[in-house]
Amino acid sequence: MITNNFKIAWRNILKNRGMFLLNILGLAIGITSCLLIVLFISDELHYDRYNKKADRIARVVFRGKVGGEIMKEAVVMAPVAQTLKDEIPEVADATRIRRAGTPKIRFENTVYRNSRFAYVDPNFFTIFTLPVIHGNNVDPLGKPNTAVLTESEVKKYFGNTDPIGKELFVDDHPTPLEITAVIGDVPENSHFHFDIFASMLSYAPARSTSWTKSNFFTYLLLREDVQYQQVEDKLPLVVEEHMGPQLKAEIGMSFADFTKDNQIGLFLQPLTDIHLYSDFAGASELEQGGDIRYIYIFVAVGVFMLCIACINFMNLSTATAAKRSKEVGIRKVLGSEKRQLIFQFLTETFIATCIAALAGILITVAVLPLFNELSGKTISLSFIFGYETVILLLLLIIVISLAAGAYPAFVLSSFAPVNALKTRFFTGRDTRGLRNGLVIFQFIISAGLIFSTIIVSKQMSYIQNKNIGYDRDQILVINEATLLGNNEKAFRNEIRKNPLVQHISVSSYLPAGPSYNSMAGIFMNGQYQRRMFFYDVDKNYLQVMGMQLALGRNFSDDSGSDSLNAIINETAMNILGLQKDPIGRTFVRDTDQGGQELTVIGVVKDFHFKSLHRQIDPLIMRNRPYGGLIIRTKTGNMSGLIENIRQTWNRFGTGEPFSYTLLDDSFRQTYRAERNMGHILRIFAMLTIFIACLGLFGLVTYNTEQRLKEIGIRKVLGSGVPRIVALLSKDFLKLIVFSFLIAFPLGYYLMNRWLQDFAYRTGISWWTFVLTALITVSIAMLTIGLKSLRAAMQNPVKALKAE
Repeated sequence: MITNNFKIAWRNILKNRGMFLLNILGLAIGITSCLLIVLFISDELHYDRYNKKADRIARVVFRGKVGGEIMKEAVVMAPVAQTLKDEIPEVADATRIRRAGTPKIRFENTVYRNSRFAYVDPNFFTIFTLPVIHGNNVDPLGKPNTAVLTESEVKKYFGNTDPIGKELFVDDHPTPLEITAVIGDVPENSHFHFDIFASMLSYAPARSTSWTKSNFFTYLLLREDVQYQQVEDKLPLVVEEHMGPQLKAEIGMSFADFTKDNQIGLFLQPLTDIHLYSDFAGASELEQGGDIRYIYIFVAVGVFMLCIACINFMNLSTATAAKRSKEVGIRKVLGSEKRQLIFQFLTETFIATCIAALAGILITVAVLPLFNELSGKTISLSFIFGYETVILLLLLIIVISLAAGAYPAFVLSSFAPVNALKTRFFTGRDTRGLRNGLVIFQFIISAGLIFSTIIVSKQMSYIQNKNIGYDRDQILVINEATLLGNNEKAFRNEIRKNPLVQHISVSSYLPAGPSYNSMAGIFMNGQYQRRMFFYDVDKNYLQVMGMQLALGRNFSDDSGSDSLNAIINETAMNILGLQKDPIGRTFVRDTDQGGQELTVIGVVKDFHFKSLHRQIDPLIMRNRPYGGLIIRTKTGNMSGLIENIRQTWNRFGTGEPFSYTLLDDSFRQTYRAERNMGHILRIFAMLTIFIACLGLFGLVTYNTEQRLKEIGIRKVLGSGVPRIVALLSKDFLKLIVFSFLIAFPLGYYLMNRWLQDFAYRTGISWWTFVLTALITVSIAMLTIGLKSLRAAMQNPVKALKAE
């Protein structure tokens, strides 16, 4: 019997190829979307779970509010790790990471760069699961001046030669590092990626006893069956005991007095929460993480896409009812029971779903590279055929077969034999209401996604065009200019001769992209205020960046007389209470060598030097030029200028490769996650409305099949084609308009919440709703109009000949 059902199902499929292909197309797109979203979410949720002890590892973080400053840092003080291990019994072990950038590394006569370098404690590899594949697998970092390299890094330096015992010379590290072990590459789904791990025993700042200077990423390994909240509850006493005396010595205030108006403390963050839940931005985080809110968005989109695909299948299946009514009637007359018919129609749905699933897999394989590019992922094809994905796909086939096939099966099998043989298969008001409800649901989702896409695009446009307080266009940045050493000034003078170069500034502090980042506490009149950001710049910096002075003057030279002067931004002026007469006022900057008094000589207009997700922070500029070169150009032919500067660089024979960035590219990179989300939402919105229109096509087909005789009679009585098209279209237009009544308030609420994450954001204008409605209605009416026009132009004789 089962074999017979499959044969009949296949014959019916071949008989209705057109409708079957529409069904397959809608389901395949839905399954593809669902698979891609599942792959994305699975990758996000598996971050750091490669560690065997992941559920027992927590990171120590610092949070507080001091003088109006919200402090959120993923780094803590050097002695925290050992102190918590010694004083809290629930802590089994503790380890630290201190990143060291990408220093110049020499092996024999070759110089290497771009190696991600970090100092870690000797017990690092006993806490994190990064297995040694060659060398000392017991205690590879147990001695000072030792290092562990990843497998890829070893190949770069040594090829196929055994690296164990070899020595690397690292800039700013006086003693060569002996390679003691090789580990596999750090997995992609890790919140940190380093190529070289050096022993913390050879890093002097790691032995600091300061509880007020934070530079170390610190991780605790908790004992079995210990919840991180149990340890977190004990941290306030530890902080007060160890930080209190040092606060008293530095700012002259007891811990109790200080915390009356301020809040500071250590907290724990589970390792598996770091990627999706971390709110530590910029330099305070090891790498840019994900966002749990995007997971929620994509889960919703995936579920809705699948629902719409199933609804589309149901509408298209019921649209073929007229063609199968006689088949149902004859089979019932010949003795077929309702359950047999239901099983037959579910079999057809199952076959269609299996074919759609196969097509979905093929489409997923084809578009995965593009999806990786849009989402910033590196999901491999092997992941698609993993057992988890296969199980999910089998479940999807079963669920879709039941969800999409149940309603058509019950509808088609319920035809009364007499009416079915007369092609009278009206299914009543209840089923009509259900189908209309499904169409409304489809267009609620479609209009909602279109609305969301417009808002995301509008916010990205707002960011790109907002006055950010400086001119980021035509600025070339050479971060590695310090590699020229004593030749840096000569190199600068050479490129200054180029007529395409307008101005040059010496600084490594940039308002976008990779930048130096320094903060220090500020005292005024002997009272601690708060920490503020510092920029070390030269006299050309404001001119090169296109920044404007609100008050006072610029620095007058590159050093000397202005070395103890400062230019502050408007936010710093307001926080320090200097609105009336800031010029000539002094404040004290806290340093490791004691206080440094600085005099205000100018106030620069506020500019955005962090993401637009946050308010502008207070900033102080000092006349201490150091680091890279920032070049303002006056050419549209940037590639020609870059090549000219590259040739100049090579003439100095540093042996270092020339590298550069464009400030505008760095600015756009800051909002990569939002931009990627916008691209993905745009694609899913188009696919959703496409599938919804397929379902609408099915419902229009269903409606016109039932009203063919009515259409014929109207034509005979003189109704024209436009009037009949309007008659068939108006009911569907009502459904679409009704969907807006739900989609718009829901879309407004969700997108308004998303916009709240930006300190500077666009508004949701009335025209956004109008544009969404026009796009949705235009596409839907095109679908309805084509089918209605075809029905209206049909020869009435064909419709009435059976009467």
